Amino acid sequence: MESKAVLKYARVTPRKARRVVDQIRDKNAGDAILFLRFMPYRGAKFVEKLLKSAMSNAEQKKVVNPEAMKIVKAIVDQGPVMKRVEPRAMGRANIIRKRTCHITLVLSEES
Repeated sequence: MESKAVLKYARVTPRKARRVVDQIRDKNAGDAILFLRFMPYRGAKFVEKLLKSAMSNAEQKKVVNPEAMKIVKAIVDQGPVMKRVEPRAMGRANIIRKRTCHITLVLSEES
């Protein structure tokens, strides 16, 4: 049985989120939460919250032990980019790109 959780419009860049997601892919959910809790990256908080949500979804589907489930699929896609303007010297302007991402986690029981 599979359990899925999706986080859309996360205010972290896709590149930084992928760095975190790549380290927990193909691990058990319980082990992955432990890894994420002690990771120094900002994206780890987003992924940890999402993983807990996926485990909670599995619990609603009457899975016996959600912590024993395996992270089968972990994808980070680019979301929309918010553009902001920063004033510079002599009337010029710089565009600041605030990137967002969509994170998807799929858990599955080990067979």
